[in-house]
Amino acid sequence: MLNNQVADYGWSEDKQVPSMTYLETAVVNACRALGVRSVLDLGCGKGDIARALVRSNFDVVGCDADAEGVRIATEACPQATFRQLGVYDDPGALRRNDFDAVVSTEVIEHLYAPRALPRFASNVMKEDGWLILTTPYHGYLKNLALSATDHWDRHLSPAWDGGHIKFFSRRTLTRLLEEEGFQVKTFQGLGRVPYLWKSMLLVARKK
Repeated sequence: MLNNQVADYGWSEDKQVPSMTYLETAVVNACRALGVRSVLDLGCGKGDIARALVRSNFDVVGCDADAEGVRIATEACPQATFRQLGVYDDPGALRRNDFDAVVSTEVIEHLYAPRALPRFASNVMKEDGWLILTTPYHGYLKNLALSATDHWDRHLSPAWDGGHIKFFSRRTLTRLLEEEGFQVKTFQGLGRVPYLWKSMLLVARKK
């Protein structure tokens, strides 16, 4: 399996992730709406989403390939369990296949092999489990705005080690999830005005 996981993403306790301001609320609300209890935060980074889920009384396990991220998350949120494990690793290492939901925020755009993420999720969730996935949004109007304002270089950030290498639209991400055995149920744009959204959230159910 092709592996482009970055061993040291540069996480630190003091580094704030701006996108968390709109992602945390959306993910917690999605979990509440589904009535789930046990949640795996796949690609948890330093545990911001996991902490928000714990504060909302979900049972949370987080995993990430980055050892420093897992260390920070473990110290900051002892109520959850964290493992150093990435989407390209064997999901059997978790020794669980009973999660009600798998949450993955702003991860899939970093993967050379993005299908690894829904495949990992499918292996650790219940037969009728849920996948809650966010990634930067791309669509015609946003792409046009980026071109018109000459912002593509900054948006693509090609010199960013471990940065974005996949750029999904609602259609392409939906197709990928459906090909991997999920049925997309809801879509939500996050951050900024409609059709210029920063990110999108898709909720999909395992078929």
